[in-house]
Amino acid sequence: MFAPGGADGPEKECKSAAAVPSVVSELMSVETVLVTGASSGIGRELAKCFAAEGCRLVLVARKRQALEALAEELRRAHQTHAEVLTADLAEPGTPARIFAHLEGRGTRVDVLVNNAGFGARGRFAQLPLERQLEMLQVNITALTHLTGLFLPGLLARRRGGVLNVASTAAFQPGPGMAVYFATKAYVLSFSEAIAEELAGTGVTVSTLCPGPTETNFMAVAGGRSSMLFRRAAMSAESVARIGHRAFRQGQCVAVAGLRNRVLAFSTRLAPRALVRKIARRFNALSYD
Repeated sequence: MFAPGGADGPEKECKSAAAVPSVVSELMSVETVLVTGASSGIGRELAKCFAAEGCRLVLVARKRQALEALAEELRRAHQTHAEVLTADLAEPGTPARIFAHLEGRGTRVDVLVNNAGFGARGRFAQLPLERQLEMLQVNITALTHLTGLFLPGLLARRRGGVLNVASTAAFQPGPGMAVYFATKAYVLSFSEAIAEELAGTGVTVSTLCPGPTETNFMAVAGGRSSMLFRRAAMSAESVARIGHRAFRQGQCVAVAGLRNRVLAFSTRLAPRALVRKIARRFNALSYD
């Protein structure tokens, strides 16, 4: 599924030929930011952060009504351009269709925010296999595909960057959410690797690693009853601000929140067997 939505295009009628160079210069200096999973949660708040800077937004998610509402909110609050693309990243061809659509319109993406993702809680053997394969497609394949499509343009212009949203789940295996934790480990490793490859190119690659966050994610994953969520959930707004600031500062990895930073660091020191058992307990997976 892919469908372009409305936009209040940045093109304005010039009153005189002399005004053309200044208008073109202004448009070229404004960044265009594409945000996946922008309809709610961290993605929505990241879109607000970039809009507050005056960036133009391309908002991508499955829920058109929520995207249109966000686009209108950003236009009113920040007088910025916001385009809506309804797309399902669980479909393998979606990243290429998004890229082709924007290329066809002459839209140059300066910052790619790969935020879309979801999880599922339960034993791997008991969860629907099709749903977990969709998780791989959204959390790993679509993220990698979009990065591969947009990165050459960023490198050619020697500016802009990629902000990937991983998770503190990336730092350890996760019994009870095995596939989700594994996908986020991929996102972190992949992002750190290409960040090093791109050092000195002018292109920034940052990874945001939130812990439990008050979004629709945990409701979809079935994780609101987990011990970690009950004790340590942060607001989506605060997490997004941390990620946005880290990206602008060129920080490679940003773990949101002191508690989450301590937990992420502690997994490197603890025996792996102990880490697995603790993760299992936090994910509320019984030993029965």
